[in-house]
Amino acid sequence: SPGPGRGAPRLCPDRAGARAGQIPAVAPTRPGPPPAARSPRRVTGANPPDSTQTGRDETMAEITAADIRKLREVTGAGMSDVKKALVDNDGDFEKAKAWLREKGLAGVAKRAGRSTANGLVESYLHRTDPQLPPTIGVLLELRCETDFVAKNDIFKQLAKDVAQHIAAADPLYVTADQIPNEVLEQEKRIYEAAAREEGKPEAAIAKIVEGRLNGYRKSVALVEQPWVKDPKTTIGAMLDSAGASLGEKIEIGRFARFNIRQA
Repeated sequence: SPGPGRGAPRLCPDRAGARAGQIPAVAPTRPGPPPAARSPRRVTGANPPDSTQTGRDETMAEITAADIRKLREVTGAGMSDVKKALVDNDGDFEKAKAWLREKGLAGVAKRAGRSTANGLVESYLHRTDPQLPPTIGVLLELRCETDFVAKNDIFKQLAKDVAQHIAAADPLYVTADQIPNEVLEQEKRIYEAAAREEGKPEAAIAKIVEGRLNGYRKSVALVEQPWVKDPKTTIGAMLDSAGASLGEKIEIGRFARFNIRQA
């Protein structure tokens, strides 16, 4: 019968020894040929290392916890977004901040339905002369989603800027949607009468009135007003910009303006 595999010890039974209860003798092993060198196994379908992923791993290794904390404090963005911004921009702080702002601008519509259960109340007192008591006062309720953003310097500065704007521009409503219909109808009648008195063609009056109504909405609705410090930017655009930087929905809840010289 065939023996064990090559190179393994072979037992040669000794009948006499077996009868005597002795251990059978072991025949010396004949050395076999050396095993053939095994060629490296080729893995079908394996991909070479991804140099892009390797670069990302190296960049992530260079980004410190301090970098992440600093960018999060400045922007108010989430931890995962901050990490991605730094990695995608090779650890460049300013580029990462700009990236977060652009990402936030793209997500303004997505934030529209979020709840703003946090924020702050900002107060501002205006003096016409440092030696005189204030004659105009403003209380502003600026809202955001988390207390983390409410403590952010960008959010606090926005509240100060809007409160000062309210003192100067004297808006009546937060948004144009809050203007009562009876107020708009009254303004419409005034504009129609003025257009006829000016001798405008009857066919053009409706268009003229609508244009003046739009102007009225922008003059009395806070978010539609041009910012007093930069007329090229509206208050609404300021809110969107801050929301983009901070990664949260930001809105004005309400405000009150007091003027000692107004009844």
